[in-house]
Amino acid sequence: MPGPLPTLRPKPPPAASGAAAFFDLDKTIIAGSSALAFSRPFRRRGLISRRAALRSGYAQLLLVLSGADADTMDLLRRRITALCTGWEVAQIRAIVAETLHDIVEPLVYAEAAELIAEHKAGGDEVVVLSASGMEVVEPIAALVGADRCLATRMSVQEGRYTGVIDYYCYGEEKAEAARAIAAEQGYQLADCRAYSDSITDLPLLEAVGHPTVVNPDRALRREAVQRGWPILTFADPVALRRFRAPEKRTTLAAAGLGAAALVGVSWYGHRRRTRG
Repeated sequence: MPGPLPTLRPKPPPAASGAAAFFDLDKTIIAGSSALAFSRPFRRRGLISRRAALRSGYAQLLLVLSGADADTMDLLRRRITALCTGWEVAQIRAIVAETLHDIVEPLVYAEAAELIAEHKAGGDEVVVLSASGMEVVEPIAALVGADRCLATRMSVQEGRYTGVIDYYCYGEEKAEAARAIAAEQGYQLADCRAYSDSITDLPLLEAVGHPTVVNPDRALRREAVQRGWPILTFADPVALRRFRAPEKRTTLAAAGLGAAALVGVSWYGHRRRTRG
């Protein structure tokens, strides 16, 4: 891919850091798709039509129910890329900044927030890796306390998206990003950790010494069981301003995506009712 890897902030990890913790974003840190979470404010600002918003809701439902497999991710990528072609980048950043807390905070898993806090307290560098666009991922990563993020970057001309993707942070690219960060900071990948829900992130999980799957899709669950990887269930999306670290630690479980699926179905149903 052309160009250097994008980063959240030019901020070095804590001096005591000896490793990195790599987090996927959608359905790992937040319940649902970060790329589609802002459909409502984008529609209010006239960026998308009612029909496009409903199609986005359908794509969100696919993501939640079927898991972020390659076909689903390709569908989302093509729809979102086509949808935002011609949009003004400054306007998108402004909308995300204005609505971030109202839209994203209720979607953040309390278990993920606790885990990120534990990694930071232990001196690890927390890195968010996401296939969603940088303009959305960057403020979310900062919100949850990540030290940096890498995300998909679209080409921009005269302040507007061209519809061309310069860097797609997906699949093997996430693993390459993890290797680059480890080399840059002097980490041993054997000491690093990675968290994801999707089989498409298998290269990332295989690249580190301590992979953990979170709310895994069916294919990733099979891999985790075969390889003996820990399986975490995150099921408590809660606003960060109301978040308090629970006394019990995140539980290991073999449960599937029931809670996340209910979140997605109710979100989609609400959108249908309010816009029907």
